[in-house]
Amino acid sequence: MPLWFLRGVAHGVVTTRYPARAEPSAATLPTPPAFRPEALTRALADQLQGICPSRALARDADTLVFDVGACTACGRCRELAPGAVIASGNFELAATSRANLVKRIPLLGEKATR
Repeated sequence: MPLWFLRGVAHGVVTTRYPARAEPSAATLPTPPAFRPEALTRALADQLQGICPSRALARDADTLVFDVGACTACGRCRELAPGAVIASGNFELAATSRANLVKRIPLLGEKATR
């Protein structure tokens, strides 16, 4: 067992300072996209689906379905539609079930279907 672990337990430390401690390299990590529903159309959603190499994007009627767990953060969607797709800034994912990683984004002019 690592010595740092035993020392921490002996002093009552049960966790690390992370993420309270700023990690400089985190600013340069690629992150999954975030979508701006007010800028997404059906045609754009179809284009985004077509360029996604990991098949993390799909269109279901008037909704863009984004599987965050399948996304590789390649940035192709941000390059295609910079006004509709931005970097989320979240490079760490945690979910209690796989279904929680699937996001449904309503397309322009459609009612929300979350």
